[in-house]
Amino acid sequence: MNMKNLVRKNILNFQPYIPGKPIDDVKREFNLKEVVKLASNENPLGPSQKAVSSIKKVLNKINIYPDGYCFELRKKIAAIYGVGENQIIFGNGTDEIIELIGKTFLNPEDEIIVSEHAFIRYKMAGDLMGCKVIEVPMKNYKHDLNAMADAVTKKTKIIFIANPNNPTGTCNTKKEFENYFSKLLATRYLPLTFIDEAYTEYVDEKDYPLGLDYLKKGLNVMFSRTFSKIYGLAGLRIGYGVASSEIISYIERIRPPFNVSSIAQSGAIAALDDHQHIKKSKELVSHEKKYLYEELEKMGLEYIPSVANFILINVGQDGQIIFEKLLRKGVIVRAMDEYGLKKFVRVTIGTPTENRKFIKEVTKTI
Repeated sequence: MNMKNLVRKNILNFQPYIPGKPIDDVKREFNLKEVVKLASNENPLGPSQKAVSSIKKVLNKINIYPDGYCFELRKKIAAIYGVGENQIIFGNGTDEIIELIGKTFLNPEDEIIVSEHAFIRYKMAGDLMGCKVIEVPMKNYKHDLNAMADAVTKKTKIIFIANPNNPTGTCNTKKEFENYFSKLLATRYLPLTFIDEAYTEYVDEKDYPLGLDYLKKGLNVMFSRTFSKIYGLAGLRIGYGVASSEIISYIERIRPPFNVSSIAQSGAIAALDDHQHIKKSKELVSHEKKYLYEELEKMGLEYIPSVANFILINVGQDGQIIFEKLLRKGVIVRAMDEYGLKKFVRVTIGTPTENRKFIKEVTKTI
């Protein structure tokens, strides 16, 4: 039997997401003792110790299925945002939520709008469901929200906006969002605007808009947050989305049962309360970002100023080659060819030691 005949046609050309290369793999492959990973925008300080302590308390209960409703965490997040508990959905990372949105709303005849160089998982959600993906060019490495609004048609179901955007590290302003929503409201079509706020906690910009504000104005908006970045819980895979109760109710129909572990729920609840860890994590990024900017400027390398915990760097040559050369030196960064940025690499801001190792090796490599 030809198994291809059993597979949905759009799966045959579907390309899987390529995660950052694991540290242990690099150690084995190149016989290295020390490797630093600056590829996946993780928190180099690790998780909150309050979260770790909380996790340890539930380890002897992992023979029992987790709370499928995430009751305690749901209650806490609802209070933080001032929304109803039925306006929140939890996922095995926000990647799962993005996929669930696609499965809930998209048909092959539908369209989604994404920005060029935006987080690739949005496009993948459309490709998975076989719908048309409209890519709108960026403007100065930022989402061109006006152009994205102009691209809306009667077939548009979802507009995906990462703010800040991964991998460019840029963000859109309140005024840009207000103009965007004004344009949408002037049309007959009101697709869902999905705002990915994975890196929001790192942002210091005064005119930075929050998806919550637009949701509370009654606009057709959903925003997401993750515990994988500043909270340092990437290994637990937990994120959430907030929208109207009606939107959440539809997505909940296909959410897998027990998709968030009891360990993840316990760690997330404690992490939300560790404000000192969040402050320390943000200060590290702010301080080390300045160091990296200065060193990159000395080397004459162009970079995109970032409001997040990573920097997109133009290495002036094939980024995949630079990635491979650095890999052999024990430094894992992220090549950007899959994002249409062939001459760029993305580098997570790590600890002082990790950042200095990166600068040392990239200086010798380029």
